[in-house]
Amino acid sequence: MKKLCVVFSTSPHGNAAGREALDFAMLAASYDLETSILFTDEGVLHLMANQNPESIGCRDYIATFGALEFYDIENLYVCKDSLKEFGIESDSLPLDVQVLTSEAIREHFASVNEVVVY
Repeated sequence: MKKLCVVFSTSPHGNAAGREALDFAMLAASYDLETSILFTDEGVLHLMANQNPESIGCRDYIATFGALEFYDIENLYVCKDSLKEFGIESDSLPLDVQVLTSEAIREHFASVNEVVVY
């Protein structure tokens, strides 16, 4: 089975990259690709609780992360350095994500067939 990692590297609002990444990950998983997700750089902001994107005229796709289990997307990772950069505590995250060091991220990338960065 082919393995894919979808990387969320941009902020959740102000552009369509996050929504497109989420749609792509769910679509890939529905075609039986073993799909993992990594949040890094500004992409860790997708994991902030209590977001209200409607207040700035954006669609609330963040709630859709709760559907990942229905697509058998169980491997969710977040970059330890990015969490530190944005002052986010890993125990405050609303999703069950595994915190990875830079070395562990490199190892994960080496274990998959494709990496798609949004």
